[in-house]
Amino acid sequence: MDRRQFIGSAGLALLAGMLPRVASAAASGNAADQALAALVEKLWEQKLDENPELATNMGLDKGARAGQRSKLGRYSKAAQAESLARDKAALDQLRAIDRAALSPQARLNHDVVVYMYEQGTKGGTKYPYGSSDGYYVPYAISQISGPYSDIPDFLDSQHVIETKADADAYVSRLHEFARVLDESTRFQQDDVRYGAFAPDFCLDLAMGQLRSLRDKPVKDIILVESLVRRTAEKKIAGDWGAIAEKIVAGEVFPALDRQISLVAGLRKAAVHDAGVWRLPKGDEYYADALMNATTTTMTPEEVHQLGLEQVADITSQIDAILKKQGMTKGSVGERLTALNHDPKQLYPNTDKGRADLIAYINSVIKVIDAKLPQAFATLPKAKLEVKRVPPFIQDGAPNGYYNSAALDGSRGAIYYINLKDTSDWPRYGLPTLTYHEGTPGHHLQISLAQEAKDLPMLRKDAPFGAYVEGWALYAEQLADELGVYAKDPLGRAGFLQSFLFRAIRLVTDTGIHYKRWSREKATDYMVEASGFARPRTQREVDRYCIWPGQACSYKVGHMSWIKAREKAKAIQGAKFDLRQFHQILLDGALPLTMLEQLVEERARG
Repeated sequence: MDRRQFIGSAGLALLAGMLPRVASAAASGNAADQALAALVEKLWEQKLDENPELATNMGLDKGARAGQRSKLGRYSKAAQAESLARDKAALDQLRAIDRAALSPQARLNHDVVVYMYEQGTKGGTKYPYGSSDGYYVPYAISQISGPYSDIPDFLDSQHVIETKADADAYVSRLHEFARVLDESTRFQQDDVRYGAFAPDFCLDLAMGQLRSLRDKPVKDIILVESLVRRTAEKKIAGDWGAIAEKIVAGEVFPALDRQISLVAGLRKAAVHDAGVWRLPKGDEYYADALMNATTTTMTPEEVHQLGLEQVADITSQIDAILKKQGMTKGSVGERLTALNHDPKQLYPNTDKGRADLIAYINSVIKVIDAKLPQAFATLPKAKLEVKRVPPFIQDGAPNGYYNSAALDGSRGAIYYINLKDTSDWPRYGLPTLTYHEGTPGHHLQISLAQEAKDLPMLRKDAPFGAYVEGWALYAEQLADELGVYAKDPLGRAGFLQSFLFRAIRLVTDTGIHYKRWSREKATDYMVEASGFARPRTQREVDRYCIWPGQACSYKVGHMSWIKAREKAKAIQGAKFDLRQFHQILLDGALPLTMLEQLVEERARG
């Protein structure tokens, strides 16, 4: 999904970019640079072998790698252990390179890769449950984790069908999907001994989504419908519906039944406690998850207090705007709630209402695109499409997320918005969401990195959520600075409400996992403080329960971007050029500490 989308496999892609750099490193005559480039090329090939979905996501499943198009990755404990062992060996090899002998650019590349492998091996070494790839997701199956929720959308939106060979590869992946489902079922069964299965309310959501996938007539399930529709569009001869229906009915549905049976059993034993503190080494797990998500050394208590301070400051700014609009009764949260319920702000919860909402988002993109040259010297070429979250996963999916374009140009970027209920999206808040997920947020930042000609993939798609999400929140502020709200005070309130929401996340995430808040307390706090609708807020809280620490990356990252920009301004004074400052995006994502250091070095020349 994050970035959806859950970007574990995408993070591995950062190694890819060293491939075209090997020749240039060799030509440079720097032996240390050559060694680093050759090692990262080898590591990338290993990771690509492990991740067929990654090859497809990046448009690399062709030529010598065409075989990857028919496969899916392994989701077993054995595969995880093998991957961890390889990553530890890789880290030893990286550390053995003489860092002092590297050129400045190679040294930065080295530091980023070492950091990634350190984080990627840390969790798997310390904790025997959940994900061990550097993303702290403790439960193998939940409303947002597990191949049952990822693979159907992946096959529909990322597996390209242009030829009969593509359709045959899709069919092979349907067989593979049954295997993957069973592997994830066994993985979750293994973790039961540690008590590492999701809280009761998350399992209820997962069960609903599993049932949504399982209980439709086989011909209507997305796995079948997608193949039939797209082969028909390309006029590829064959009875693809019959082929897919046989696999789904005979292999996928039984695997889904086994997973449903497991989830039903887990639900009987599940607790209502929302936080990971209940798991083995739970407090330590959360501290590590928070450090990994923010790429800082901030403690849970520091993050919690920062959140409280930010909530108070942003609330006072919104209060002033609402008072000028004649909205004076009740708390800021109550007044925002009233605004959210204003019929003038809402789209009908119908197919036409959803279409009109997406059309409005596209008009917002058109307006901001015209303003971007004021702030950016380089703009992306990749196209952006706005789509609703697939209905079969909308109950547990994030409210909005972004999928980047394929590197070979075969597929554009997609900005997803969850339209389960259009009342979750009052009109005044949609521009800010669009600046975050689209431009100048995720789409601009990620596309610029992908399209940079001289940038290794090492820097193009790094798994540093605090940088990526921090930029997207900074992009919301940048849109305000570009004057998009000059004649729209309520739109600016929506912008500040978004900032407030991210500040509230600092309080809520640490509240759940560090201060042991219940799901209900966390939701009540968010609704009262933000004014967002309870169903939308509930999905957010439930996500935090499954993905500890990640929600804190946004505001911490935003503050780091602002700190870096203000530092550059202080150094350069009147010579500061915003367009040139933003050229830092062409260097790819970094841990926040490295970002601030690099900005300062460049500002000083």
